[in-house]
Amino acid sequence: MEEQQKRFVQSMLAYAAQRGISVPQLCRLAGIDFDAVKRNDPVTITSRHIEALWIQAIQLSDDALFGLHFGESLQLGALGIAGEIIRYSHTVGEALIQAAALTPMVTDLVTMEVKQSQKYFTVELIPTSIGRLQEHAVTFRQMLDLLFVFTIHELDGLLFERIVPHAVRYPFAIADAAEYERVLRCKPARASSCILEFDNRYWNEPVISANQELQRMLLEQVRQTESAEQSYKARIYTYLMSNSYLGVRSLEDVAANFHVSSRSLQRKLQEEGTSYQQLADTVRKSLAVHYIRSGNYQVKEISAILGYNELSAFTRAFKRWTGKAPAHYAAESSVS
Repeated sequence: MEEQQKRFVQSMLAYAAQRGISVPQLCRLAGIDFDAVKRNDPVTITSRHIEALWIQAIQLSDDALFGLHFGESLQLGALGIAGEIIRYSHTVGEALIQAAALTPMVTDLVTMEVKQSQKYFTVELIPTSIGRLQEHAVTFRQMLDLLFVFTIHELDGLLFERIVPHAVRYPFAIADAAEYERVLRCKPARASSCILEFDNRYWNEPVISANQELQRMLLEQVRQTESAEQSYKARIYTYLMSNSYLGVRSLEDVAANFHVSSRSLQRKLQEEGTSYQQLADTVRKSLAVHYIRSGNYQVKEISAILGYNELSAFTRAFKRWTGKAPAHYAAESSVS
């Protein structure tokens, strides 16, 4: 549990850095030893540290929905539990049951319960203790948002398909319903429980286990590009690369995650001599070349993974990037 708590904190700090927050300042305000976390040394992280971390992250980012946006950016691999889920799961239903069993590795404030009915299956988050819920109210609210959006986006990754919930229910009022609907893809409703509801047709869908290797590669790419420089260009590139296992995110989605307008994001990038489209193309090219050189994917699969609706569109883009058709490039790579 302690190791997973540290891993969770490291992921949260990495996201805070993407948002332009001073990570040393955030750790200092939350009472966490930044140097120890950075060196990956043993460090004690309590529930009070986590609560303080959430509170300070919300204040420094001026984003009351920090948990929702953090969940939108988070990959399963970043929490260190992807291998367990993939290893023992052949279908979406099995993967969710495994995820529910592993939830205590991420937080001790809620448990996850998965149920199946004739038409739908549900993912419910249940407080472990009313007393602890009240003591750590901010953490509870933010973790609910994070785990809900995290579940939806990871189903995307397990199936290589954009999953839309049938219903999302919260036991409290939602202030910014439009933003919740954008991220969760479903208008939230008021209920007595915290529930995500999905169409039953997804339950027995086979899990694409290759996604585990893909996420490892993306995370490694991000680690290689991280530096002390926190330019907007570097932060957007890192975000795009670490969230590209189901196509490159749209300008609108990225802007919303960074809590700015699309126009402001474009202006900030222009001031640094680039554009969103240039960064998105750089990410697509990097991933496309990696997939082809690996020899593990057909060109049609790569096109779909990168979010192209038509193979011809991917082929044109690849020729523009490399001067060669994907099949020709693949043949040359296999020879060399």
